[in-house]
Amino acid sequence: SVSRASPNLTFVPACLPPDPVEVEELQHFVSNSKRLFVMTGAGISTESGIPDYRSEGVGLYARTDRRPVQHAEFIRSASARQRYWARNFVGWPQFSSHQPNKAHLVLRDWEKLGKLHWLVTQNVDALHTKAGSQRMTELHGCTHRVFCLSCGDQILRSELQEHFEALNPTWKAEAFGVAPDGDVFLTDEQVRSFQVPACRKCGGILKPDVTFFGDTVSQEKVSFVHQRLAESDSMLVAGSSMQVYSGYRFALAAREKKLPIAVLNIGPTRLDHFASLKLNSRCGELLPLIV
Repeated sequence: SVSRASPNLTFVPACLPPDPVEVEELQHFVSNSKRLFVMTGAGISTESGIPDYRSEGVGLYARTDRRPVQHAEFIRSASARQRYWARNFVGWPQFSSHQPNKAHLVLRDWEKLGKLHWLVTQNVDALHTKAGSQRMTELHGCTHRVFCLSCGDQILRSELQEHFEALNPTWKAEAFGVAPDGDVFLTDEQVRSFQVPACRKCGGILKPDVTFFGDTVSQEKVSFVHQRLAESDSMLVAGSSMQVYSGYRFALAAREKKLPIAVLNIGPTRLDHFASLKLNSRCGELLPLIV
């Protein structure tokens, strides 16, 4: 079931209500699109109560000095993996309970109507999947899946939570804040006694099926997304500053193909100097106004 309650705006930067002129401009843009390519970022999920990294004043980087786990650190360090999984274990019940907001539902509806050709999300929160989107690529993977680095065996993150509980029956920790990937903040003392399960099949290292910072998206996935973009006639970026190259490269490709590009994001983005249209509004407030 999808929550339709009023949005949680704790992690949404301040902005003015949609300007009627901007609504009309975006309506014109979408109406002229027959095969729309949409890319979403953390800014589409802030209205579901999930913070982003870079928003002024309310993003994780603005509020704390904490940074997400690095790929190389996770691979080489058992203590880094223990710290990651302990924090993820505490944060999972809340993170996995977040529900899609109006923006996710609108994009699902555009897909059903045949307007949206392909959706690429940089988010790992599964909210587009929960909303019912199907013509979609999760560019950076999804925290709801876990796999073994050795044998490739996959397991649902919800199932892994049960293994964590069985291995740590008396372990308890209180979280301090939450991050966009479900991470929370714990002290080293809290983490020290946390037990991490190994792969049930080969005893290998378990990793969430996400692209950590410092890692790269597979060439196969990049090529697939480029193919979907080549079939499209316009691009809409919703809720992303496009600071990460893995997503920005597709905007560069769209510019090269001379596709019209609309950007809906509170605050500046890397696309502002070449986008056909730039809108500073909440995704969940503006997108539902487009017919």
